[in-house]
This record gives sequence, C-alpha cells and structure tokens, in this order.
Amino acid sequence: MQQKYLRDDNRGMVYDAEMVAQADFCLGDYRWWQRQNKVLGNAGGRGTVYFVASGRGEWALRHYRRGGLIGRWFDDHFVWAGEHRIRSFHEWRLLVKLREQGLPVPQPVAAVYQRHGLLYTAELLTLRIAGAKPLAKRLADGTVAASHWQSIGRCIRRFHEFGSYHADLTGHNIMLDDNGNMHLLDFDRGSVRADGGWKQGNLNRLHRSLRKISAHDENVNVSENDWRILIEAYNGAT
Repeated sequence: MQQKYLRDDNRGMVYDAEMVAQADFCLGDYRWWQRQNKVLGNAGGRGTVYFVASGRGEWALRHYRRGGLIGRWFDDHFVWAGEHRIRSFHEWRLLVKLREQGLPVPQPVAAVYQRHGLLYTAELLTLRIAGAKPLAKRLADGTVAASHWQSIGRCIRRFHEFGSYHADLTGHNIMLDDNGNMHLLDFDRGSVRADGGWKQGNLNRLHRSLRKISAHDENVNVSENDWRILIEAYNGAT
C-alpha cells in the first residue's frame, strides 16, 4: 500500500496510490460514477453501498448515514471535530491495521470527506470481495452448513484475540464467499480494545441478529444447534 493524501479548503481524501491511478474527490461521489455509467448495483442497508466499476476492479462505495432518531434530522451529516475524527478516515485506518494482522476485511481504496460549515459528509471506497454474500442471504438461500458455522466461530475468535471490536456484528455484516470463508464488513465505530466484556457483547449481538433474521424470514431457520457449533468453534473445541 502507498498511502497518500489529497486536500483543499473543505475536502480531504486518503487513498492507496497502488489502487487509485488519479486521485480526485469525485471518486466519493455516486453521481459521478453514475454519469460514467459505471454503477453496477447496490447492496442496500442503512448506509447505502453502491458497487462501481473502476480500472482496478470492482469497488464498493459507501456513503455514511446516521441511524436512530437523530438520523431523521441529519441523515448523512456529522458534526465536524477535526480531520482526525472523520468517520471514513477512522474506518480506513482501522481496516489498514486489521489487514496488517491478516484478518479478512475489505481492502481499503480511499476515504473522502467534505465539510459543510460545522458539519461534514463522508464516503469510503473498498475493493469488492469476489463471490461474497451476507450470511443473511446465504441463510435464505439454504447454503449454510455446519462447516460454515465453525468457520464463522473461528474467525470471530481471531478478531477478538487481536482486540477488534465491531460495533454492529450481525448476520448482514458477516460475509461468506463461495469457498465458505468468512469476511467482516462495516467497521464504522469499530476499534481495537483491551480484553473485556465487549467480546461477549459482540457474540450476544450476533445471536440476537440471527434470531431476528429467522423470525422475519420463513425460509431461514437458525437452530440453537447451529449456534452451539459456532460457539464451540469460537472456544476452540472444534
């Protein structure tokens, strides 16, 4: 990776010069990609992710949005507190750190922000993971086997051993590729922490998510035995 920066009065961008041939703030603008006829589709979700065709492969472009009640008024604007607090820059740095540890997270391409007075908006570009689909989608397709639950349990353990806290560990952010390997997305508000109760909190969050997915989709049935397999793998029993 060759990390470089681009800045002007109200905008900033950090990027990998090995992936970005010509740095330009427009890379973070969905409408620019749309005008180039290079938008391949979107993944939906709270912070909409668009897939775009670059000269260096397919990229995922995420525009940061707020959730909860405050999102009703501010939607995609965040309070400016200095460049070191930009959410896309924070996630960029964390992804770089996690990839240095060999953890399966997306390869960061660029992070962009634009100031609007006391507020800012932000975007993150990552390399799209070939053949990867959300665990929720794999469950709906009926393609999740016991070996996949083991893979997920072992992989979460690797993240936790490094101290990687994920703020929203759910069946929508866990991805499985065609080989059954796990990848983890969306490290917004993530961090590296000392050992603590947050690890069990992560697991509890995932358990609730899988129950919710099962309750809302009649085609999905995550059993307690599936969860037991995951936890046993997490604990190193399998």
